[in-house]
Amino acid sequence: MKLSVALFFAGLFGALAAVFILLSFGTDYWLLASESCQPNPAGSVGPGGVTIEPGDVVMQENYSDVTLYHEGFFWKCAFDGDMGDDDLLWKLWFTNQPHSKLCMHAYLFPFPVSQVHNATNYDYAIIYRGFWSIFMLIGVAAVVLGGFFIICAAPFASHRLYKAGGGLFLASGLSLLCVVVMYVLWLQVLDVLDVYVEHQRSALCPNFHLSISYGLSFMFAPIGIFFCLLAGLLFLLIGRTIKIHYH
Repeated sequence: MKLSVALFFAGLFGALAAVFILLSFGTDYWLLASESCQPNPAGSVGPGGVTIEPGDVVMQENYSDVTLYHEGFFWKCAFDGDMGDDDLLWKLWFTNQPHSKLCMHAYLFPFPVSQVHNATNYDYAIIYRGFWSIFMLIGVAAVVLGGFFIICAAPFASHRLYKAGGGLFLASGLSLLCVVVMYVLWLQVLDVLDVYVEHQRSALCPNFHLSISYGLSFMFAPIGIFFCLLAGLLFLLIGRTIKIHYH
């Protein structure tokens, strides 16, 4: 009876782990970013050679207040928006985004946002993104394969299959933990974004501002990791118990 209860919870945790991991893998909202710029700061020269003073309003045509980005494993998308648009958040999260949205394969463009770098930094970014992608693929493949092993092992047919399934769940959780840590280091510790902001401020305007945040795809990953590790430990315990009592 206790073994059946443990198997039920292990299967439940394993199913939740697979759902959250596949959602994290298949959705392109690991990173949310917005960049804005005020191209005419106080003291600069505006249209007609008039010096702009604090409080002056300068009318500009074809100027977008903000550029929005969202990025995942597969795609990196960007589109222009208006800070005064009440539906801006809905446009970012859902599919009612403007026709001007531009998407490209994220693995072909490894920088989090639209950056200009030299060849050395670009090669470094490709290598980092490559390892990040490899850990992601290992985690997804391991959780799917582990689920098949557990299905084949039911009901209590082979302790080896339960142990193999549990080991795959643990491997998936640890791989995705590396994915999350690498992504946080990529955005918060390494100087990738700082170099980009400095470049934009020197080349575009001194008031350039970049804002980044983690999206739902990133949030799904730690939840999937938690359930994955928990299911893996339970399946290993179930396999050990079956070996002791039935073999």
